Amino acid sequence: MSEVVLQQAAPLSVAADRTRVLSRLALVDRLFRQVTRAAAVIVLVILGGVIVSLVYGSWPAMKAFGFGFLFSQSWNPVTENFGALPAIYGTVMTSIIAMLIAVPVGLGIAIFLTELCPYVLRRPIGTAIELLAGIPSIIYGIWGLFVLAPFLQSHVQPALIAAFGDIPVFSTLFAGPPYGIGMLTAGFILAIMVLPFIASISRDVFDTVPLVLKEAAWGIGATTWEVTRYVVIPYTRVGVIGGVMLGLGRALGETMAVTFVIGNAHKISGSLLAPGTTISATIANEFTEAVGDLYTSALIELGLILFFITFVVLAVARYMLMRIEQKSA
Repeated sequence: MSEVVLQQAAPLSVAADRTRVLSRLALVDRLFRQVTRAAAVIVLVILGGVIVSLVYGSWPAMKAFGFGFLFSQSWNPVTENFGALPAIYGTVMTSIIAMLIAVPVGLGIAIFLTELCPYVLRRPIGTAIELLAGIPSIIYGIWGLFVLAPFLQSHVQPALIAAFGDIPVFSTLFAGPPYGIGMLTAGFILAIMVLPFIASISRDVFDTVPLVLKEAAWGIGATTWEVTRYVVIPYTRVGVIGGVMLGLGRALGETMAVTFVIGNAHKISGSLLAPGTTISATIANEFTEAVGDLYTSALIELGLILFFITFVVLAVARYMLMRIEQKSA
């Protein structure tokens, strides 16, 4: 009789244990869901707080200058007359210069590391490229001011002036005396700073290409260039564009390195050799010296403009990636 009772109690005990385990797992799952949701909400709250703070701080400048602030070249703290156009122009131009230099070089490095480089050299070269991302921006600025700028002033800029001096459009882009510092130098510094991001991300996504696709292309007689152009890059274009946009976001917001070498002049010049300024450099240079609410508010509005530019760039990049994914599907 006791054996019958034990046989009946055993399934009940197993069912109770299973119920307790399932309840504990369900509790952990609910807790995990709430913690991750809270993390996402915190990010949105912080982002909203940043936007509200920027709008609130820049409101006096908005009321004083309106939309004319975006198109004015004036920057006179004495008369409290401010305009953002030189800073916006410098931010956009230096970022364009940086991407024109960094994207081809970064993709070339990634292609070399994945397709052409001897296996024993891939890790050392890849590590060296990634180490560039860990160098503080102020070190780049000091190196640019004391090493790169004199080199450009002595060798590169005179050669550009001599080579393009008689060619329309290019004669304007490379006009004026070789200062060494200027927007071209700032673009070079930014290109070096964003290069690790583009090269590393591109290399990682190139490594995801299935070997069977490459072997199929090689099997029908394709060259390494043709395999890269028609197989590797089309297969990984979403990741490559993401890496490029990540580098562009870094270039738009870089502060200290650009401040050292751009010249910090509130004016627009057609020459890339002339000094200029960016939004980040203007804020870094003048925020501690801002006297008066309107001066401070103008600087905060510059920060709001930079936030908007970065947001638009990332939104456009996201839209491009969605379109590419839809076409691929």
